[in-house]
Amino acid sequence: MAITPSAFWFLRHGETDWNAQSLSQGNVDIPLNPRGIAQAEAAALALRNRGIASIVHSPLGRARHTAEIVAAALDLPITPDEDLRESSFGTHEGQPMGEWFSSWIEESFTPPGGEPFGQLRARGVTALNRALGQPPTVLVVGHGAFWRAIRQVIGLEVNVRTPNATPLFVSPPSDGSGPWTLEVHAPV
Repeated sequence: MAITPSAFWFLRHGETDWNAQSLSQGNVDIPLNPRGIAQAEAAALALRNRGIASIVHSPLGRARHTAEIVAAALDLPITPDEDLRESSFGTHEGQPMGEWFSSWIEESFTPPGGEPFGQLRARGVTALNRALGQPPTVLVVGHGAFWRAIRQVIGLEVNVRTPNATPLFVSPPSDGSGPWTLEVHAPV
């Protein structure tokens, strides 16, 4: 399972009320809150003149709305991809984030009715490779757990919380081996 060696941008959606309360969202379609909208607007400004030609996003509203805000600033269309959807956390959706989450990433626990981390990882690689087939440079707008699965595949520390609406530029290793490079471009 490998990712097409092509540089791309990743943007986690803006903040929602559930993010602010540290509640697990998964596939519950929680909208951006006012702070999340402002974060997406700031990210859009930070992504101007970065060579982005394509925007692919999760179909969940929080990611779609973030993508729409960025797309308006960059004057680009957006393309949804069902497989960029956040993982389902089953019975843990709407519940506080806790120890269960680390166990889920370690693949020793899956919430009842939830998607195993390994399944998210496989789906995520397929979706990311499909996105990277769009005209470069691609911006992928998605979710935190999804991004953890991708981090694992590209050789980066896995269980790291990605801030909402902070653009990340991701580059493959120049020699084709080792971890990818991650540059954080915090909006001003």
